[in-house]
Amino acid sequence: MLGFLGSVLSLLVLVPLSVFVLVPYFRKYFGGAMCKSAAQLNGKVVVITGANSAIGKETARDLARRGAKVILACRDMAKAEKAAHEIRLETGNQEVKAKKLDLADTKSIREFASNFLKEEKQLNILVNNAGIMMLTYSKTADGFEMHFGVNHLGHFLLTYLLIERLKQSAAARIINVSSVAHHTGRIHFQNLQGEKFYIRGLAYSNSKLANILFTRELARRLEGTGVTVNALHPGTVMSGLVRHSFTLTVLWNMFSIFMKTPWQGAQTSIYCAVSEEMETVSGKYFSDCKPAYVSSQGRNDETAKKLWNVSCELLGIQWN
Repeated sequence: MLGFLGSVLSLLVLVPLSVFVLVPYFRKYFGGAMCKSAAQLNGKVVVITGANSAIGKETARDLARRGAKVILACRDMAKAEKAAHEIRLETGNQEVKAKKLDLADTKSIREFASNFLKEEKQLNILVNNAGIMMLTYSKTADGFEMHFGVNHLGHFLLTYLLIERLKQSAAARIINVSSVAHHTGRIHFQNLQGEKFYIRGLAYSNSKLANILFTRELARRLEGTGVTVNALHPGTVMSGLVRHSFTLTVLWNMFSIFMKTPWQGAQTSIYCAVSEEMETVSGKYFSDCKPAYVSSQGRNDETAKKLWNVSCELLGIQWN
């Protein structure tokens, strides 16, 4: 009996210890590809939305280290100022600034863009990184369903307002952070914002599909301008994105050793932003620093064009 209890106790000690020892190897194995470009960005101006935490912050840190002037465009200014201060200290780059941007409020988006255009004469890289996930049904300040309003319409409007500065700064790049979840997304124009039925997981997937379609149509419209636009899946990353779902938070914590760290999750964003081989690539979708498969829904040009027109109507803009 004592021998059996001793074996059980040994297992209780050894199994957690073994897992702890193997964590770095799991992290490395599931971490995916790393951006290998050594490109420098001295004199370049970068805007990154949602850059106060997770992959947005890691993207900002990397681009600041390469010498770029980096603007952290964030809703929570206390967190943004703290992140900017940390990045300045770590990289020695004093051109890291935090600016107010609430993608759930078109007034805030317009104010951010107006101030940016007054203060900056160029924009070389725009990373549409911010996102929300798994919220119960709610609306933005303008009455849009929150996932669609923030993840798609907010970045659509921001890009529209900054596009001429990007063109003036060509060669320039736009990076849209989407997700593999776009594969389960559908654009139902009769239920675009959950008017008839609402499932929060699907609302997120639909908004990520909208990112893919926006990228595809924008790339077509930007041909010959010197501005490229690409979308990406960062991987399954340990971040606060799932904080609105108790179930997902529990699952994320349980399987965290199989997930990417924010630094690993930022690698494809960094790759799309700086890699020399990406200079003329546009309208594509990437994962782990290489082209990835896009769902048939995400390759539908008619849906992309219609979504573009509907988005313009909802935002009250004309984008020819």
